[in-house]
Amino acid sequence: MSTQISVRLNDRVVFELDALVASGAAKSRAELVESALEAELRRRLYQRDAEIYREHGEDPELAGMNDWLRERTYPSLDD
Repeated sequence: MSTQISVRLNDRVVFELDALVASGAAKSRAELVESALEAELRRRLYQRDAEIYREHGEDPELAGMNDWLRERTYPSLDD
């Protein structure tokens, strides 16, 4: 399900959205806006988690998983 909303954007931002759509990098303005909002929501979640770690330290129950994650290699996000 989705809900339509109205937003007011700076002309420069709309120009950039339209250029991305015209280049085929995205299907629509809506897809780009939704993707940007999802990224911002994730960023805020990660920021909240980082604040919890800073205030309370690392959870000892997750220490083994954290060690494994630090040693793991990850594929490039630019490919």
